[in-house]
Amino acid sequence: MNGFIEGEARSQATLFPERIDDYIDEENPVRVADVFVDSLDLAAMTFKTIPAATGRPAYHPAAMLKLFIYGYLNRLQSSRRLERESGRNVELMWLLGRLAPDFKTIADFRRNNGKAIRQACKEFVLICRKLDLFTDAFVAIDGSKFRGANARDRNYTKTKIKRRLEQIDESIAHYLGKISSADREVSPAATAKTQSLKGKITKLHKEVDQLNQIDKQRLASADKQISLTDPDSRAMATRGRGTGIVGYNVQTAVDVKHHLISCT
Repeated sequence: MNGFIEGEARSQATLFPERIDDYIDEENPVRVADVFVDSLDLAAMTFKTIPAATGRPAYHPAAMLKLFIYGYLNRLQSSRRLERESGRNVELMWLLGRLAPDFKTIADFRRNNGKAIRQACKEFVLICRKLDLFTDAFVAIDGSKFRGANARDRNYTKTKIKRRLEQIDESIAHYLGKISSADREVSPAATAKTQSLKGKITKLHKEVDQLNQIDKQRLASADKQISLTDPDSRAMATRGRGTGIVGYNVQTAVDVKHHLISCT
């Protein structure tokens, strides 16, 4: 068919540039990430990488930090996706010198260097301020809610504890009524049923004790709310009725002139 732009045949030999640097133009953001990381004193920031158990040398913290920053800028949060991109993405090949860390190495670096990574982000903000890249008056602020590791059943508020205690009282009253009915019968089945109901009541009393202990911890918190699995997460309402989450409400301010994140 004529009239369409045609691609080259896959069997056609192609003369690529001799240097991978020729693929990365001067305005590419990866050049900024490269210069920024190379200017940092990573030792003072206590960056660390751990050599493999086999004795193989570890990746340099600078290379791992560059990979982390690239993933942040391009919304590549998964360590497995970063591993794949390292082997096929020309920008990452240039940035890392063709290194391709596996996903576990990437994940371990992120887990073991959380404090140092935050310090590097702080240094970036300071550099932007020195270069007057943040305007004084014009910033755009937006927020997003992110689900935490805490299940809704492991988050407690005053209303939730009160509602659960009321449910327990109703259940205990219901079981006591069944026990009274079973006591009027004289049979092995009735006796077994009574013992089972008493066991359920005992469990409910233990739950009441646990809820009272949790309520004391809740009252000691600043916002009168407590999450047992992820202590920093909080219950938040969402648009849908009954679809609230336990997580974080992250607010970000962006400079409208240079599109840089000034604070989070």
